[in-house]
Amino acid sequence: MPTLLRSGPFRIFFYASDRGEPPHVHVEHDDCEAKFWLDPVRLSRSYGFSTSEINTLERLVAKHQKTFLEQWHDFFRH
Repeated sequence: MPTLLRSGPFRIFFYASDRGEPPHVHVEHDDCEAKFWLDPVRLSRSYGFSTSEINTLERLVAKHQKTFLEQWHDFFRH
């Protein structure tokens, strides 16, 4: 479960078992988790985050979209 980025209280990662899905990242903090598709960036699902947190997270994922896509493809190419 590679961690791609830590930003404040948020950890952004993907699961090694995510290979069969389109590129995406998971974001967690405490008991909250969200999943964002990467191309295009959009929310897939969220549990426990507020609307304002989701908006912040979507901007953060969009800001790092290119890097996250590169990390996804590098990881799952092997």
